[in-house]
Amino acid sequence: MSDVRQHADDIHAQFSDHIDVDIEDVEERLTTLVDEYKVPMDEARRSVTNHYLEEAGLEREDISGGDSEAAKIEDVDEPEEWIDLTAKVIELWDPRSDSVAQVGLLGDPTGTIKFTKWAKSELPALEEGGVYELRNVVTDEYQGRYSVKLNSTTVIEELDEDIEVGNDTSEVEGALVDMQRGSGLIKRCPEDDCTRVLQNGRCNEHGEVEGEFDLRIKAVVDDGIDAHEVIFDKDATEELTGLSLEEAKEMAMDALDTTIVADEIREDIVGTYYHIEGPTFGRYVLADDVEELGGPADPEELLIKARSM
Repeated sequence: MSDVRQHADDIHAQFSDHIDVDIEDVEERLTTLVDEYKVPMDEARRSVTNHYLEEAGLEREDISGGDSEAAKIEDVDEPEEWIDLTAKVIELWDPRSDSVAQVGLLGDPTGTIKFTKWAKSELPALEEGGVYELRNVVTDEYQGRYSVKLNSTTVIEELDEDIEVGNDTSEVEGALVDMQRGSGLIKRCPEDDCTRVLQNGRCNEHGEVEGEFDLRIKAVVDDGIDAHEVIFDKDATEELTGLSLEEAKEMAMDALDTTIVADEIREDIVGTYYHIEGPTFGRYVLADDVEELGGPADPEELLIKARSM
């Protein structure tokens, strides 16, 4: 079976209980996007899924991703995957939206992860300290920090046991050798609990939206042996650079170009040595504590070295 056909089968399975979907139509839509418009498969799949969501009058959380697989928290490194977790509720936080019933932190022996439970899912409440088997939850990502969402297809089973929660904090010490695409002044989707980065004014899930500005750095730090991908969120970026979000917006407005912000930041930090601590989510280290260790080295030499790894 071809890759396109497999994805078409998956999408067909998601909607077959809701609307009359022709699998040939699904495959044709995917083929058009991938072959004619050269859209990456994951983006093509999201686009086709959104088409059928609109046709069925459904939200993404109303459909299953197909067969979910058992996973550990450390395995979560891609958004929009359907998995099963066995985890302990470490903390519960106050929801910021009426659409959210519960939000908090889950943990297992491999680390911790944020969870969101939608109000309309009408799922049973989770209790702090409780251990649960959570079947059919969907993964999400924001600034490199992965989370899981509990929806109407999720099955919750409380377990009469305890599990030890692991520590996922990492330390990286080395030269910041590169800033990746998507750094600097960016725009995010303003829809509730979405926060995806917009591409040309579009959210992959919600289409064209009026985005909200944010500030971040996606960096590569070379410790002399390995190259580590590190994400600095708005607060960490402001602390590292001394540039606030408001100042970045003014800078971009004056230049009529948002890329000037990333250029200014790159000039200040590439080639500088740092000690960085923070949790690891997938392939990213999220910078919580940052200490500058010394003056800049030759950034071009370090960048050549990092790209040769």
